[in-house]
Amino acid sequence: MDTIALILSIIGSLNWGLVGIFQFDLVAWLFGGQGGVVSRIIYTLVGLAGLWCITLLFRKGQHAMND
Repeated sequence: MDTIALILSIIGSLNWGLVGIFQFDLVAWLFGGQGGVVSRIIYTLVGLAGLWCITLLFRKGQHAMND
């Protein structure tokens, strides 16, 4: 689950980079605009993955403390 969340977060960050630099939303372009069903699903999954990745910060910190 951690790997999937990290991959989705990377995809999301690359998409945001494209939006910020080139004003080009790759997800919307590939899947029918920002309002398209598939685009909204992808945006939701990326958002959930980002929330999941927050837990990685705390787990890594606790793991380092236990060593």
